[in-house]
Amino acid sequence: MERNRIKFEFLVHDLKVPLAVIEAGIVSLLQKEDKYGPLTEKQAKVLKRALRNTLITRTLVNDALELGRSSEGIITKTKFPLSGFVAQTLVEIFDLTDHQTADRIRECRSFSHMKRLLSEKGIFLEIDDGLWNRELVLDESKARQIFRNLLNNALKYRKKRVDLKIEELERFLHLFVRDDGEGIPANYHEKIFQCYFQMDMQADHCVRGHGLGLAGVLVLLEDMGGEMSLESDLGKGAAFSVKIPL
Repeated sequence: MERNRIKFEFLVHDLKVPLAVIEAGIVSLLQKEDKYGPLTEKQAKVLKRALRNTLITRTLVNDALELGRSSEGIITKTKFPLSGFVAQTLVEIFDLTDHQTADRIRECRSFSHMKRLLSEKGIFLEIDDGLWNRELVLDESKARQIFRNLLNNALKYRKKRVDLKIEELERFLHLFVRDDGEGIPANYHEKIFQCYFQMDMQADHCVRGHGLGLAGVLVLLEDMGGEMSLESDLGKGAAFSVKIPL
């Protein structure tokens, strides 16, 4: 391992403690008025915005650490239910933007309830009932990062709806995410997977495409023996299809 890389990974890891302290302090101010005194509406709004950005930063730190472990060939397989995997990923996404929806997802006790709730948010979920209740054996952390990145991008660039389909075919877990957004011109299909590394902020397609996290998704997939394909064109939305071996 290169010295610079060691320094980078130590730095990323060391960010976790101060972030946890900041998060705990903000939560205390918001929830313990009896100890710290009441907040004005504007003060609470600023603190909630700071808390959201702290959670975003924590997610980025965890994702960076997972990429580092993945590049070292570390795969940690566990057994987990698909229903919990989907619910936890959705909670991670909505916790940053819509606490009420995140809480409602936590309270879902059936697949039909989950589908109904998500359809209210413009997300249309399709999973076989048998698969929804099945336990999978995968590196859950990596799979959830892949799923979260794809769904986050679709939600960010959609106009009205996101279609989400999960199925098992030939011992692969297939994740299919489609949005009805602006779409990606065919000549940029390979370029968007390089934006994460190039950080080319002058190229509009890197910003408007489907996020700088796609390169990270591709790295995780390759390390897990999976693959990803893209179908899109300008004005036709974008559909990402992912295969992860079970």
